[in-house]
Amino acid sequence: MPTISVKRDVLFNALGRSYTDDEFQDLCFEFGLELDEVTTEKQMLMKEQGDQAGVGVSEEILYRIDIPANRYDLLCLEGLVDGILVFQGKKAPPQYTLQRYEDCHSLHLTPATAQIRPYAVAAVLKGITFTKESYDSFIDLQDKLHQNICRKRTLVAIGTHDLDTIQGPFVYDALPPNEIKFKALNQQKETTAPELMELYSSHAQLKQYLAIIRDSPVYPVIKDKRGVVLSMPPIINGDHSKITLDTKNVFIECTATDLTKAIVVLDTVVSMFSKYCSSPYSVEQCKVFAPDGTYELYPKMRCREELINVDKANRYIGIEESGDNIAGLLSRMCLSTRSEGGTLRVRVPPTRHDVIHACDLYEDIAIAYGYNRIARRPARVVTAGGQEPVNKLTEQLRHECAHAGYTEALTFTLCSREDVATKLGVNISSVLAAHISNPKTLEFQVVRTLLLPGLLKTLAANKKMPLPLKLFEISDVVLQDSSVETGARNERRLCAVHAGRAAGFQFVHGLLDRVMALLREPWHPHTGYYLRQCDDPAYFPGRCAEVLLRGRVIGKIGVIHPSVLGAFDLTNPCSAVEINIEPFV
Repeated sequence: MPTISVKRDVLFNALGRSYTDDEFQDLCFEFGLELDEVTTEKQMLMKEQGDQAGVGVSEEILYRIDIPANRYDLLCLEGLVDGILVFQGKKAPPQYTLQRYEDCHSLHLTPATAQIRPYAVAAVLKGITFTKESYDSFIDLQDKLHQNICRKRTLVAIGTHDLDTIQGPFVYDALPPNEIKFKALNQQKETTAPELMELYSSHAQLKQYLAIIRDSPVYPVIKDKRGVVLSMPPIINGDHSKITLDTKNVFIECTATDLTKAIVVLDTVVSMFSKYCSSPYSVEQCKVFAPDGTYELYPKMRCREELINVDKANRYIGIEESGDNIAGLLSRMCLSTRSEGGTLRVRVPPTRHDVIHACDLYEDIAIAYGYNRIARRPARVVTAGGQEPVNKLTEQLRHECAHAGYTEALTFTLCSREDVATKLGVNISSVLAAHISNPKTLEFQVVRTLLLPGLLKTLAANKKMPLPLKLFEISDVVLQDSSVETGARNERRLCAVHAGRAAGFQFVHGLLDRVMALLREPWHPHTGYYLRQCDDPAYFPGRCAEVLLRGRVIGKIGVIHPSVLGAFDLTNPCSAVEINIEPFV
């Protein structure tokens, strides 16, 4: 869920009145938002970077507000203020107008762009007037969209340019990196694309985007009629056309791998900031020519109508309101609505791309009505709640393991590839692990396939505790399984580790026998459980056995191999047992 920071005094000035923190929190709740934190820029910097970071920083009060991930229209002060004022009935929903295109502002795509980012859209905001606050909001909205719907610029990259410093028509091309040379934003000299990639490899913000195009034989680039480079998406804009507080006309281009997302992003940016144009809420369209010579006009700014049934809406939400009342509720959510008998005709504006189904309209009706006002009612289906059998068994076994002298640990579900493979003496390719496609750190790359590594890491973090150390955990692991719909399945396991002066089966075999006795499983090769010698690189040779239940392998028991202990920075011998408890449910 995105969080936006807005200056309290600027927000209250735009809303036309002041609120106490509690009053504004209640207003946010009524509007379907959440006031996450009341802070200052100084406090935020001190929290992130230490006490020295706050020196000389403003102490103006900031409201940090959590915004639903699909409400792109609320990711800036302008959209938030308009939404709240319409919700309060103090303002009518904005009506957007499209101005006729000018041929000199058209954007032409070359065939080469198909190799890397095949789509582009564009628009122009004429006669715009920026203040320091609106300029900062303009930049911040682009960043919020980049992190949210644009998926860190992989789907869409936004470029904004001072139209008075460049000359159209514009060309969107893809060139070999060595052929691209320009002065990047806030740089002192011209550099080639490879030099820029090297320069930004250590940049705090931009380095995360380099991989999007680094390995491509061509890089995207947008130029004007004179060959001036406007931007090299999705990395950086050119310094020549940068936006300033004095900018009056803005050219906005979005390059993309997903055209639908690009249309949504462009519609959002221009609808939020067209209020500052000389003709408020008006946007000039641009011709965008495809490589085959055909063109489309952007932005689309389409309004569409949805029809919903009054009785069905009442039934879904659990209220009893007339069509006229529900139409009023939807209008408060920037969805102009007319009641026609038992039907509601809803006009969905270009700012509400989150409305894709009647259920989205029902949600807005419920928000405007007030969740706290919806009467509680009994379920229409007779049901009986109960604990899942595997969870009930888990709780019972936890008590018994604790009674046996073991201390429960709760370890991370995610771990590194080394934890479940290299450190245990196996290759990661042979492990049925579910991998994280974009891990944030090396510590969290895969979902654990064993509980044992987590307990060994817990032992390593508690080496100063007196011996013996006896730990257990009963939790889920995740294994790849092509036979299930998701491609992976959860498996509930019990794992126990004994660390002391010596190691042997006897230290954990007693716990295994106790668990099996409680589960009423006798020691028998056909009707109960038994052990069978096996080899596993994680265990000492000749001191490892499979645990079988009625001929089916459910786990392993043995003495941990010294190389594994060394990999986990342990010096004391360890014995371990890990079994799947789902067959006992």
